[in-house]
Amino acid sequence: MEEVYWLSVDYLVAARAAQRCSCDFATLMYVELWCEEQFNKLDLGPPDFSQQESLPPHIGLLVEAFTHINEPDSIYGITLANEVASQIIRYEHEGNWSSALEYYDLLVRSTPKENLANFAGTVLTGPSVSSKAEENLLNWKMHKGLMRSLQKTGCSHVLDIYSQGLTNQKACLQQDSEFVDIQYEAAWRAGNWDFSFFVPYSSQLSSRSRDYCLLNENLHSCLRALQNGDAEQFQGKLSHSKMDLVLALSNASKESTKYIHSTVLKLQMLDHLSMAWELRWKFCPDQAPKSNVGTEEFSLVPAVPKRNQLELLSKEWNFILCQTERNLDLFEPFLAFRRGLLKILGSEEHLIEHLFQSASALRKGLRFSLAAASLYELKELCCHRDQQTVPSTYFLSKLEEAKLLRAQGQHDMAIGLGKYILKNHTDERNKSDVYRLVGKWLAETRSSNSRTIIEDYLNHSVALDKKYMSRQCRTHFHLAHYTYNLFKSYEERLSSNEWQAALRLRKYKTKELDTLLKRLKNSSKAEKSDYGAKIQELQKQLALDREEAQKIQDDRDEFLSLALEGYQRSLVVGGKYDLQVVFRLVSLWFNLFSRKQVVDSMIKTTKEVQSYKFIPLVYQIASRLGSSKDAQGSTNFQNALASLLKKMAIDHPYHTICQLLALANGDRVKDKQRSRSSFVVDMDKKLAAENLLKELSSFHGALIRQMKQMVEIYIRLAELETRKEDTNKKISLPREFRSICQLELAKVPVVTATIPVDPNCRYEEGTFPHFSGLVDSITIMNGINAPKVIQCIGSDGNRYRQLAKSGNDDLRQDAVMEQFFSLVNMFLQNHRDTSERRLRIRTYNVVPFTPSAGVVEWVNRTVPLGDYLLDSNRIGGAHARYGTGDWTFLQCREHLACEKDKRKAFFKICDNFRPVMHHFFIERFLQPADWFQSRLAYTRSVAASSMVGYIVGLGDRHSMNILIDEDTAEVVHIDLGVAFEQGLMLKTPERVPFRLTRDIIDGMGVTGTEGVFKRCCEKTLSVMRENKEALLTIIEVFIHDPLYKWALSPLKALQRQKETEYNDSCLDDSQEAYEGNKDAARAILRVKQKLDGYEDGEMRSVEGQVQQLIQDAVDTDRLCQMFPGWAPWL
Repeated sequence: MEEVYWLSVDYLVAARAAQRCSCDFATLMYVELWCEEQFNKLDLGPPDFSQQESLPPHIGLLVEAFTHINEPDSIYGITLANEVASQIIRYEHEGNWSSALEYYDLLVRSTPKENLANFAGTVLTGPSVSSKAEENLLNWKMHKGLMRSLQKTGCSHVLDIYSQGLTNQKACLQQDSEFVDIQYEAAWRAGNWDFSFFVPYSSQLSSRSRDYCLLNENLHSCLRALQNGDAEQFQGKLSHSKMDLVLALSNASKESTKYIHSTVLKLQMLDHLSMAWELRWKFCPDQAPKSNVGTEEFSLVPAVPKRNQLELLSKEWNFILCQTERNLDLFEPFLAFRRGLLKILGSEEHLIEHLFQSASALRKGLRFSLAAASLYELKELCCHRDQQTVPSTYFLSKLEEAKLLRAQGQHDMAIGLGKYILKNHTDERNKSDVYRLVGKWLAETRSSNSRTIIEDYLNHSVALDKKYMSRQCRTHFHLAHYTYNLFKSYEERLSSNEWQAALRLRKYKTKELDTLLKRLKNSSKAEKSDYGAKIQELQKQLALDREEAQKIQDDRDEFLSLALEGYQRSLVVGGKYDLQVVFRLVSLWFNLFSRKQVVDSMIKTTKEVQSYKFIPLVYQIASRLGSSKDAQGSTNFQNALASLLKKMAIDHPYHTICQLLALANGDRVKDKQRSRSSFVVDMDKKLAAENLLKELSSFHGALIRQMKQMVEIYIRLAELETRKEDTNKKISLPREFRSICQLELAKVPVVTATIPVDPNCRYEEGTFPHFSGLVDSITIMNGINAPKVIQCIGSDGNRYRQLAKSGNDDLRQDAVMEQFFSLVNMFLQNHRDTSERRLRIRTYNVVPFTPSAGVVEWVNRTVPLGDYLLDSNRIGGAHARYGTGDWTFLQCREHLACEKDKRKAFFKICDNFRPVMHHFFIERFLQPADWFQSRLAYTRSVAASSMVGYIVGLGDRHSMNILIDEDTAEVVHIDLGVAFEQGLMLKTPERVPFRLTRDIIDGMGVTGTEGVFKRCCEKTLSVMRENKEALLTIIEVFIHDPLYKWALSPLKALQRQKETEYNDSCLDDSQEAYEGNKDAARAILRVKQKLDGYEDGEMRSVEGQVQQLIQDAVDTDRLCQMFPGWAPWL
């Protein structure tokens, strides 16, 4: 959007106009333009703590817009002050209606009564410009907010009394459409069909409010007509309501997504009313329900539909519930409507099922009062019916009540109710769930000993579920999870300082006993008595100590066996815990490979579990090949590992063989690098990989031969010597490559293409693009190692751009980092909160072939942030277009590099170099909806990548190492060679946890790091904390893969910062001697500390940790000390 200079436009007025037209995204855009103009920067202005009841006009517009769009976090960026209005907005947004009710009550109590008395004139004449009228409207809004809060908390009786009191106080309130709408909604929810009110039509209402002013009245009339059989009233109101909603939908702005979703749902509700009419009032009760109400005759006696007649309606209901269950604002009204419809139809059986389903859904949505109301009504229905006909439902409702009590924090009552159900319920299928839950709750509260929990509850649950395959995964997982935690606690106890001190004391006592026994032989009769007593006491103490130690070790081994067996059974059955279980199980195998029971479990699991479940860990499993022996030198673990890898390679060759080829090429480096001590070859790994490939030749011989050919082509291309003057130029391939590059390898897929894992192991030719050759020209990129851009021709006709790299950087680290990012994405996708926000890390494929060569997928349709902001020449870009009069990039860098007072220099740079990143979205996304969506994707992407990058200590995040997608605005991080806080080893240490500079923040809009960014950071970090053991399993590969030293040497660190500034490649390649895995062990310990929440030696909550990280990332004292080439001002 171009700023209008030849007209004086008040963007706040334009925002109000857009809001009146229900153009929410346009409203947001205009408010941001106004803020930029008003405050001379993209900012909301300082928070105003002086006003207690009202919001500033621009904040009010933002609140109004954000409440109408389906975005859960933006509201937190604008409600930062302590006004009561801000608190109420937050409570309503979070569904915390009890707290909202308290605040509304506070406001209503503090409102003078005469203000309500003066409301009559305001209703009749409409809003006026007078401040008194506005104050009256605000006061009346408080009353309606209180009524809405009562309704949302399920206090229907209190709402009825309260509204009657208001009506009696002022009869003119009946002329307020919103007040009447609340009344009618409360009436149909309560089944009060005698309720009647005058419904006004006010031209003063906004289009959005006017569309709904008659809706609940019409819905109430339709339900009453359905109850009484009034066909004329029913058809008239139904038709009128549909016409109103369709007209409203046709006139709705495409930006009003929340409004459109709600309107569509209401149309579906009206359609279900038509179906219900045919079921209740048709002559032929056995006739299948139709979708429209006709003029046919209807019976004078209402029919009670049979179960099979309600099936179609139930299917539609369940479909809608599945679509809306994550949006309680849509979900809850539909539940209430369905309940009312079933009560009218007289189908108690379906009503009981519905109430149970509602209670469960509302509990999961944290609407505890409404869930309790559904359970109470359900229990009442069960009590009035013969319990012999509904025993299962009755006890399931009791179990749901126990879950609700636990969710409300009443753990003892929940456990007590669970035990009551176990004592009185006889259905084994449902009893298994109760055993499992009670055992889980007892374990969480530690209100019983471990033996009781395992034997009396969890084992019972497993035993009962043997008949029900679909439930075994969950029961085995919970038993395994509990016993694993017990095993871990016993391991920690046995390795604790206290236990080691006890061992030393026992050793001392043993020596003391031996000394006393020797003295006893030569002692006198009197001394023998004293020695005997002392010896007897020591023998008793030592016996007790040995007995205790043996019991602890036996218990530990038993818990380990139970955990291994439980995880193995859970994987065999399969279910939603597979990903979590496979990481836990592999971690146990790797850490305890010297124990026979672990190796035996591994062999059994390998035989029984489908191999595709191990594919996410193929690199970690392959890295252990040929490198581990137990204390006795046994190779049982290696044999089991080779069997697993062989099975994976046979079933999923395209996901496994490349890893084995890379291991087999473990000693393949350039001649000039061969003497460098950083390349340490593990010959056991190399030989084991070669032997395994030989065995696999009998299964995939042709594939392996062709893959070796392809790997050879890429290695030779990556290591191709080029001239410095060819940098950034396209050159033809040497003659010896041209015939090789025209090879057609029909069995080999395009190496950077993603092939989905098939659980059925069917990878037929033609189902993926295979290698059909390479384009005969390459582009030489800038950089120390001169990577080459090549184009692979796929059998599908597409050209796949790839980057062939060779040199000092080991692509295996990039490959594992991308694998780590992919794993985080799996966890983010499986978590409700992060899945709703579509949080993810943009990934690309990295395929290493040797310790120093490999290929990287080219990320299409992206541009480096530095190129957009500054252009490749560092004097153009967005800063040149919008930063008129600002310093250039080179001026800023020189000023920071030369000045001694870095802090003062940094502030001066900031004064003369304004952020402009927000213009990217205005330039590239012309429609307000696209503008908002792209910026939202950008902010979420920055949040997720910042948290994940912080956990793995990702450094060297200068503006050329961060790409931005030109279609989606998501960021992509490339060049992952500086990780695990190796940025601290650079000549100028990196002092910030991630890049959150002024331009990065500017792209997030007027709320900056508040709201979307901070909340998405919290959600991402929370998911990573929950899955820390799986994430640590990925990272630990660096301890067990000593083929390459990933830690930066001082000289390599110097190369990094020289490359950033000058792209100089004349430095010497030598490095200091390899130091083993000490650096890796220390780095992994730091990753664990971060996942545990430790910052500056203190454990913090997720919110506290995120707040600290954001403060550190924007801290000017840290930024001013950064390397000037990193551009901390950009």
